[in-house]
Amino acid sequence: MKNLTSLKNQYETELLDNILPFWLKHSKDIEKGGYFTCLDREGKVFDTDKFIWLQARQVWTFAMLYQRLEAKTEWLDFALHGARFLMQYGRDKKGHWYFSLNREGEPLIQPYNIFSDCFACMAFGQLYKVTNEKAYAEIALKSFQNILARQDNPKGIYNKAFPDTRPLKNFALPMILCNLCLEMENLLEPGLVESTIDACIREVMEVFYHEESGLILENVDPDGHFSDSFDGRLLNPGHAIEAMWFILDLAARKKDQALAKKAIKITLDTLNKGWDPTYGGIFYFMDIKGHPPQQLEWDQKLWWVHLETMVALLKGYQLSRNEQCWQWFEKVHDYTWQHFPDPEYGEWYGYLNRRGEVLLPLKGGKWKGCFHVPRALWQCRKVLDFLNE
Repeated sequence: MKNLTSLKNQYETELLDNILPFWLKHSKDIEKGGYFTCLDREGKVFDTDKFIWLQARQVWTFAMLYQRLEAKTEWLDFALHGARFLMQYGRDKKGHWYFSLNREGEPLIQPYNIFSDCFACMAFGQLYKVTNEKAYAEIALKSFQNILARQDNPKGIYNKAFPDTRPLKNFALPMILCNLCLEMENLLEPGLVESTIDACIREVMEVFYHEESGLILENVDPDGHFSDSFDGRLLNPGHAIEAMWFILDLAARKKDQALAKKAIKITLDTLNKGWDPTYGGIFYFMDIKGHPPQQLEWDQKLWWVHLETMVALLKGYQLSRNEQCWQWFEKVHDYTWQHFPDPEYGEWYGYLNRRGEVLLPLKGGKWKGCFHVPRALWQCRKVLDFLNE
């Protein structure tokens, strides 16, 4: 078993001395506001478009660390810098958050993606916790109400699927609501928190759970049944495992050992299915029946998948002392730290090919920003600190 003190120091040092300084140095748009997220290997800006969910994630990250790790004025000021840009430019007249803006804040892509709203909700809810500014609470609550109003048809008028022929619902929203409810708990009525949590647990652990395989499906029909189609057969191991650490947090909150045990089993079953036996690492997408997936990037190894897996395994071990969780944690830890960090220029690579070679040297882009790496390092450090007591 690896030394717990050394592990805790490894995760903490990486967060404080590598990851956060990289974003503080390279991503702030001093002239126009908000953050640059399209950064090359060295941290140079290669595109100035601003993606709302990445802007909001970065606000949340620095505000959260200010509250939970250390009250550094630099961190809070950095979060507020992004929040001001979002408040000025991020929403349409109905309060829905755009997907992307140009550098100056003019809308580029309509608010089709409900996850812009989810992460804006997290960001302003977190800022309210650390500043007690009522305006932030109002934005967070309005965004949460919009999410609930749209949850049955998240894309609304922007849904390109033909209605009724093959209606499917997606795993991502109930998954994220598991975490968002806890983030927003201080602002919501207790009854709404509990009912939303219970509904999300049911969706994640029953509706999207494929009992025959023990795995989580990305899409099911409206009644929760399996759809034998590209989308219906789709597995996203990283999504499923990330959701399991959200569920483990809820299980700990509810003191529900049965729920925790099931979440740990799903995590381990997903790893046994999703681990690449040839080159190591976790596949991005799979087909539950073993057919060729429609996603051409199916065999890539992504940063966030491995980071979220380490969080889930540590939380599973913390709650159960299940040795399989620790064995898998060491295996994923070794692969992750060997392949993703960039010791020369800082931060982590996001995209590897199947063999574990760097596919794209960027440190941030349209989908990768300042979120998964710092959040996971913080979560792992926190659990390792607990285990070391």
